[in-house]
Amino acid sequence: MNRKKSSIWEGVPCLVIILLLFGGIGSVMGISQMLNTLMKTAHDLLLNTVFYLMGVTVLTGAIGKLFIEFGVVNLFEKILRPLMRPIFNLPGVASLGAVMTFLSDNPAVISLAQDKRFSSYFKKYQFISLTNFGTAFGMGLLVIVFMMGQGFFAEPIIGLVGACVGCMTSTRLMQRAVLKSYPHFADELACEASFEEQEEQKVEDKSLFIRILNSLLDGGRMGVEVGMAIIPGVLIISSFIMLLTFGASAEGVYTGAAYEGVELLPWLAGKVSFVFEWLFGFTDPHLIAFPITALGAVGAALGLVPTFIESGWADGNAIAVFTAIGMCWSGYLSTHTAMLDSLGYRELTSKAIVAHTIGGLVAAIVAHWLYVLYALI
Repeated sequence: MNRKKSSIWEGVPCLVIILLLFGGIGSVMGISQMLNTLMKTAHDLLLNTVFYLMGVTVLTGAIGKLFIEFGVVNLFEKILRPLMRPIFNLPGVASLGAVMTFLSDNPAVISLAQDKRFSSYFKKYQFISLTNFGTAFGMGLLVIVFMMGQGFFAEPIIGLVGACVGCMTSTRLMQRAVLKSYPHFADELACEASFEEQEEQKVEDKSLFIRILNSLLDGGRMGVEVGMAIIPGVLIISSFIMLLTFGASAEGVYTGAAYEGVELLPWLAGKVSFVFEWLFGFTDPHLIAFPITALGAVGAALGLVPTFIESGWADGNAIAVFTAIGMCWSGYLSTHTAMLDSLGYRELTSKAIVAHTIGGLVAAIVAHWLYVLYALI
């Protein structure tokens, strides 16, 4: 009975906030124009952004599956393994998690962590930090390919370097936070695995053509699933963020067309624009919408980029910063809780979020200053 009463009263502040928020926006734009703008923006995003992103995810999914089938992932893992301990304070096998999340999404590292043979290499504090480590590379291939598709090439690579620095910062901060709360995790193994010899999986005798075809089709199918999964984030989050980012039509009136808004975020960012200009090199306050959106969903954040470029707000520096912070954050607010819950350490969620927030900011700052050096060369 108490639970029902609590749930009823919880609905009151939720309703009040929604009425105040949309009532305030509607008082500026007009209720009819606001609703029309939301619907038309979502429709345009679906047709011109989501389907484009889905095409990218299908292609990158096919390439990723092909890499797995023919051992390219294992090759990358062996190349990256020596860097794990000195940079991230993680066992060499963690590099496989980086490659897998880069080719797919954040939860891929958790799928690996469920394997006792994989987790047995980690101390507990290292094992928990996999949430931060894997998230920093989530959807990396998609982000880089998307940015290159917009006509930028060096900038996404600079962003990738920034994301790696942000990942190192986030991972080590998380490890430090875990050890501060649980000092005994420094010596405890994450999992006691029994290294009994296991029968090697029999590889079916398939022709080269069939292996390539299966890899491309299976990977493409996975890409479709990823593309479908990002639709809610892009349509809901991006539409709302754009409503708070853009202004009225060119005539200065609200017509209910797509991509109109009240310019609240640029107004707020303009009050502290010197901070974003010095840290990130942003030349326009509208650009702050990207990192805000990337907190919840990087796919939704990517949906903002074409409009930013078309409006002349995004330059090479912005693309480098977007790539770094988009990769490093990659919707961690919406995934960290579930990922840590699946590992069995839900109580450490707040520490992981704080560490990753700092890591993403570091990634963006590093990308900005690397781009400044690149522009001087």
